[in-house]
Order: sequence, then C-alpha cells, then structure tokens
Amino acid sequence: MELNHSALVAPFVGERYGNGVRLSDVVAPPYDVIGEAERAALAERHACNVVHVILPQGDGDRYGRAAKHLAQWRNTGQLVADPGPGLYVVSQRFVPPGGTTRARTGVIAAVVAEPFAKGRVKPHEKTHAGPKQDRLDLFRATGTMCEALLMMSRDSTGALRRMLGEVTAAHPFAQAELEGVEISLWRVDQPRAAPLAAVAGHEPLYVADGHHRYETTVAYRAENAAATRTLALIVPLGDPGLVVLPTHRLVPGERVPDEVLARMTDHFVVEALPSVGDARGALTALGRGPGGCVVVLERKAFRLSRREGTVPAALSGWGPVVGSLDVAWADTLVVPWLKQAAGEKTLRYTPDLEIALRVVRDGEAGAAVLLNPPGVEDVLAVADAAEFMPPKATFFTPKVPSGLVFLNYGRPTP
Repeated sequence: MELNHSALVAPFVGERYGNGVRLSDVVAPPYDVIGEAERAALAERHACNVVHVILPQGDGDRYGRAAKHLAQWRNTGQLVADPGPGLYVVSQRFVPPGGTTRARTGVIAAVVAEPFAKGRVKPHEKTHAGPKQDRLDLFRATGTMCEALLMMSRDSTGALRRMLGEVTAAHPFAQAELEGVEISLWRVDQPRAAPLAAVAGHEPLYVADGHHRYETTVAYRAENAAATRTLALIVPLGDPGLVVLPTHRLVPGERVPDEVLARMTDHFVVEALPSVGDARGALTALGRGPGGCVVVLERKAFRLSRREGTVPAALSGWGPVVGSLDVAWADTLVVPWLKQAAGEKTLRYTPDLEIALRVVRDGEAGAAVLLNPPGVEDVLAVADAAEFMPPKATFFTPKVPSGLVFLNYGRPTP
C-alpha cells in the first residue's frame, strides 16, 4: 500500500471508477452534509453512486449492504484498482458566496492514522461518539475508505504549491461537476509520486474537515493491521482557494424582544442598525475591528461591537486563542441569552447570510446571530495551541467530493 511505513504522507494503491462510469454521476458530498432529499437524488442518479456506500439505507444490515455494493462494483469492473502506488492531484473550481471564481488545488494521499497526541496531525475541534461509531461500523463491513478528509499544510517553503502547479499544467485525466463545482483530477505515478508525498508530509498537517473520520480510522487500525492510513486532500496554506465561510447561528422559538440585548452591554457596544438590510455592511465593518457580531430580531438588526480591553470571565472556559475569536464571544455571551428568551435549546446553523435573514423574517427563528468566519490562520493557531473551537465554528468550502478515489484495506481475517 505504501513505500515508507513511518512517513506522514505516502503514495497508495487507489481504486477508481472504471472508464465506463461518468464521474459526475457517481461522486457525492461528504456523508455528514447530505440531507435526506439529496441522498435520494444521488442514489437515483446512478446505481454506483458512492452515496450507496457512505450512507447505506434500508432495513436490516445497512453496513453489510454497503459492502455488497462495493463487491459488486469490483466484480463488474465498475471499480478498479490502479496498477501501483500513486497520488491524485485535485483542483476544484468554484464561486464562493458573494465572491469571484477561485480554484483550490491539493493532493489526495495516504496520511498516517495515529493519535493526535503524536503532534503530526493536528485537530481544531472535538468529536462525538455517535458519528464515530457509525463510521467504525461501516469500516468493519467494507474495509474501505471512500472519502478523503481535507487537511492543510503550512508549506513554509512553497514547494508543495509549486509541485502541484507543475502537475496541473498538464491535461487532467478525469473531470467532473458536483453542485456547481468543477473538478479536475490528475494521477501522479512513480517516480514523481514519492517526492510529492515527501513535500506534502514535510510539516505537520492540520485537519480542516473530517475529524470524526480521522479518529475512526485510528480506532479501526487497532482491529485491522492494514488500516494504517486514511485518505486526505492536502492543500498548501497559500492556496487562494482555501475559503472558510461563516456559520451563522439561528435560534428557533419565540420572537426575542429587543430588551434582551440590554443584558449584553457589559461586554458589547450595542447599536441599532437603520435596517436589516444594513446587516451585511455592519458585519464587514466588524471584521475590520474591533470584532463582534450582528443580531437580527424580527425586523430589526443590531451591531454588537466587542468592548476593547475587556476579557469577560465567562470566556475563561476557552483557551486564550479560542477566547479571542468572535465565535467564542458569541456562543458564550450572546447565544445563551437569546436561547433563553426564545425558549428553545436547539441551535440551527447556516453559512448563508440571506438564508439567516429570511428565516428570522418569516418567523422560523426567534433570532439570528451573524458572524464573520475565523481566518485560516486562526484555525491553525487554535490547533497549534492544542485548543478546540466551539461546534460549528468553521465551514470550509467546497467540500472534498466522496468517491474520487478509494483506499481498500481489505477486511481483517477472523
């Protein structure tokens, strides 16, 4: 499977859809962002769509059904193994909300699956037992990794970005489209794969998306000695397509009265905006300093600017790096009061500001807390400090498509 068992990053023998399969018909978003309606549409699109494996459905042994799908695809040549170890360079061309066309380029490689405590792979968020058990049951049934995580490298020398540029100068061997994102794929064979893997693994890697899948692979490694690695799309830090969207907070429940904001004036300067339509501009201004958030209540909006020089005691539960972020201030000092006033404990989230405004306007939520996203450097700083961001603090876009390439561990022999 790999050339160097101790290397952080290595080439691997990948499995890919055969030439008779149109790639756009069979790739899917990561399992944890697929809703029921989208899952049904993807399953209907093609009998070999990877959603049949990553989100198996039906009564009885769902995970066993996923394994049968993979076995059938392999037996019929719809899923084939490449002849030797290699790497896969991926470019995703997209338009972020309110922005212009960008491209994010990285390399899918086999990254060692080991505890975060070793320090070579760094997280920025905590995980939960439920999703990890689900993914572990799927691993046990299929012995296959179908979804590459998203990881970042500081690429301090620029060598990774330079080598990726050399690869993408050639014509891609496969292309696809998923949810408006144009995908191009290049395979890098030996002997070029080894130096590219060495550069990609020269420095620690930072998990952007896929914490649950990474930790699940570490757990599965204890059961299957072949599962020493997971798949990850490694993107250099200087890539212009590394985009983090905001994750706005929606508080369902009763309408929140304006008076609630008076409880927040110890730590924020609270200003009423002329109209809800001014929310976007106010949020942009907060991003330039001093930071804060915008709260939308029915047909009114308010800018909450952080008071300079204050370090609220309530933030002591976070580390100093996380405690400096707008999302920590909002989740600690703003959201709890809004949830109490709305009589609702469950939050909803969206990266789309217009959706957040509409939901409040239509009475589907009692309030919305609009946030600027953390920067990519903020994410790395949190990971370097061994701290953890609040849930739903980052939304990297676009997501890495599932099904571009598979890593077949083989199920362990009893």
